[in-house]
Amino acid sequence: MATGGSNEAQDEKEMLLKKDEGQEKQELTESTKKKECKLVLYHWTQSFSSQKVRLAIAEKGLKCEEYDVSLPLSEHNEPWFMRLNPTGEVPVLVHDDQIICESTQILDYLEQTFQDENTPRLIPELGSTYYHRVQHYRELLDSLPMDAYTHGCILHPEITVDSHIPAYATSRIQSQIGSMESELKKLAEDNPELKDAYIAKQRRLKTKLFDHDNVKFLKKILDELENVMDQVETELQRRAEETPEEGSQQAWLCGDFFSMADVSLAVTLHRLKFLGLSRRYWGNGTRVNLETYYERVLNRPTFRRVLGHVNNILISAVLPTAFRVAKKRAPTFIGTTVLIGLLGGATYFAFHYIKKRLLLS
Repeated sequence: MATGGSNEAQDEKEMLLKKDEGQEKQELTESTKKKECKLVLYHWTQSFSSQKVRLAIAEKGLKCEEYDVSLPLSEHNEPWFMRLNPTGEVPVLVHDDQIICESTQILDYLEQTFQDENTPRLIPELGSTYYHRVQHYRELLDSLPMDAYTHGCILHPEITVDSHIPAYATSRIQSQIGSMESELKKLAEDNPELKDAYIAKQRRLKTKLFDHDNVKFLKKILDELENVMDQVETELQRRAEETPEEGSQQAWLCGDFFSMADVSLAVTLHRLKFLGLSRRYWGNGTRVNLETYYERVLNRPTFRRVLGHVNNILISAVLPTAFRVAKKRAPTFIGTTVLIGLLGGATYFAFHYIKKRLLLS
């Protein structure tokens, strides 16, 4: 009897082991298939949230198809995109049958999905020395109201010092923001199945514009940003003190590795520079660690590849009507030639304007 019971127990154990092995193989197969599925990112080059996701994808060395959803052309409000993401916001990541619509969720998804030994980790393992440090600074930086900084500085350029957005682009963007509400209303009427989504977006837009056009509110949040930059400067000083030897590898924000917190910080500093706020928060001998950090970021190959040439916002902001005509109304051969000539001339002057501004800043 004892022998029979022992054999039954052994058989049951072997069955469980086989079941576990089968589950592991199935999970491994599903994981491999998931990683082999194509990544598709819908984004806008000038979108702050899109820039974070694109930089993270580049840092992880992932292959990804990218599609520009032009905000100046209101493509993010078009029915096809609203069906993809009912909030009408970029970025949106599509992976197999998964649709992820918010930048923080996209970054977490990428980190959790692509964890093989050949893919760099941007978030340390839970329980490691660096995990809580990375998460703290990531959450701190991601809590900043970047859309309020951006819209506020566009609407009130007088508070900036060395903005890369010229006056003519500012006036064009102001006009565009003002017409958005009526555009959403018409889209809601034309697409009844998306009416609730368009109305919800219209309400969010009203609230945003009310806050972002308030100079007192803008000055308040820019003052609060000083405290965040002080915290970052102090942390960068700690990294400098940890590697005092000359010639030693310089650390990043949370250690000797480029983390998700660095993704957030790098794109934040680049946006502040673009808005004309860099002299306020670093430079001229203030926050020297932050200034050195930003210079290193600009020389990082992945950053240069993703964000090295983003100043085409000047063209897209000033000539959205021309682009809209080129996209939605196929012109005749002569019309096409004239339009390309106009756009080419505008691009040429915009390039030299940008180059001049960059040399002076």
